[in-house]
Amino acid sequence: MHAHMQSRILNAALLADALGVDGKTVARYLDLLVDLLSVRRLPAYHANVGKRLVKSPKVYVRDNVIVHALLGLKNRDAVLGHPVAGGSWEGFVIENLLNTAPERVNASFYRTSAGAEIDLVLEMPSNKLWAVEIKHRLRPAIDKGFHHAREDLTPKQSFVVYCGEKRYPRAEDVEAIPLQEFVPVLGGAPPARNP
Repeated sequence: MHAHMQSRILNAALLADALGVDGKTVARYLDLLVDLLSVRRLPAYHANVGKRLVKSPKVYVRDNVIVHALLGLKNRDAVLGHPVAGGSWEGFVIENLLNTAPERVNASFYRTSAGAEIDLVLEMPSNKLWAVEIKHRLRPAIDKGFHHAREDLTPKQSFVVYCGEKRYPRAEDVEAIPLQEFVPVLGGAPPARNP
């Protein structure tokens, strides 16, 4: 059941109802899965922006192979044809980025009740924010919600991590960047620019 909720905001009451248990049991099971490093709980970013913010965490099964197996997706075409494809890519990107991020980087997501959203907010050791939108498209479009969220948080840098191969400016102060190029940027290595 959790595989169907990949990259979604945790709704413990919904899970409890579906499983026929109480909310405390769901919370204990989730804590256990987090402790076993099977599930990542990404907290909501809290800022004093004068807006109603989502406070529940997002949850991810940390290994996409497990997500795909639980959903019976046996090959790439099956994954790409399933509604979990975007959430699976988001979880894959987040795992790769957080496993290579420098120490003392705090990760969260940002969402207002009005729909302004940033998939991954990175608080860098220098106290600067990076905004990361994650798109499973070859030509990623940027939603209005991302721009509204950037206005709220005023990040130092903004990126759209996507599954393509070229790095290019996508909008004012937003750069589209393939995952394989963003990992060294985040890790502090000098970035390799495409001509």
